[in-house]
Amino acid sequence: MGLIYALGAYLSWGLVVPVHFRLLDGVPASSILAHRIVWSSLLVAGLLVVLRARLRNPFPLRPRHGLLLLSAGLIAVNWLIYLHAVQSGHMLDASLGYFINPLMSVGLGAVVLGERMRPVQTLAVGLAALAVALAVGFAGSLPWVSLSLAASFSLYGLVRKVVGVDAMIGFAAETFLLLPPALAYLLLAAPPVVQSDPARAVLLLLTGVTTALPLIWYAAAAQRLTLATLGLMQYLAPTCLLALSVLAYGERLEPQRALLFGLIWVALAIYAADAFRANRAARAA
Repeated sequence: MGLIYALGAYLSWGLVVPVHFRLLDGVPASSILAHRIVWSSLLVAGLLVVLRARLRNPFPLRPRHGLLLLSAGLIAVNWLIYLHAVQSGHMLDASLGYFINPLMSVGLGAVVLGERMRPVQTLAVGLAALAVALAVGFAGSLPWVSLSLAASFSLYGLVRKVVGVDAMIGFAAETFLLLPPALAYLLLAAPPVVQSDPARAVLLLLTGVTTALPLIWYAAAAQRLTLATLGLMQYLAPTCLLALSVLAYGERLEPQRALLFGLIWVALAIYAADAFRANRAARAA
């Protein structure tokens, strides 16, 4: 079941979610984000009631739990950038951002948490940095969308690691913290987007489902699979997003961008092989 849960999560993130958001063309990204928060909050509240016996209680609260305010802001920024990328026809940039993310997380762990990087990991991170430098050289500008997505999600992962709270509890806290500004925006500032369009209303309501369900499936997979297997499968989502952007939505993979993707893939292959080897060695020990 672990593989099924993981496939459900990553295929949702790589195929279902971007298609869902493209169907909402014409709705501002900020409005989609606000609806996503509101409906996710309702769904998560129900799940907390159903699953309360299985969740690790975070009480008593500790000072580090205040960092959930920061993680909530980071995931909101990440969602907003992703929505803009998908709706404006920049799925390739979004895909690249999520390919870069694991390598940026390794670098952040070394710089911020003092985690030691193995030589092969250093090589992989160096290749990713070289790829970005070459992209700047060819295009004359930084791939801001990709880097912003990678940085916001990597920082989000770093904060959640420091907080150390149950995945479902953490997601619920972040969603509830974002709920008041989301409601205020929808009630006071958002343009009317539903009007007399029931199909659009249903699509907006379903943003709660496509936000929360993949996260729940991911948490279920994490309990059943090794981290090495889960880590290797995480590249399925940006790969699907890449294929979707080129084959379904007609984005062009220019030669310089293909080179950038190629170097990132080499770096990821090196990183994944090293992670697999280290995991096997740890299990043998």
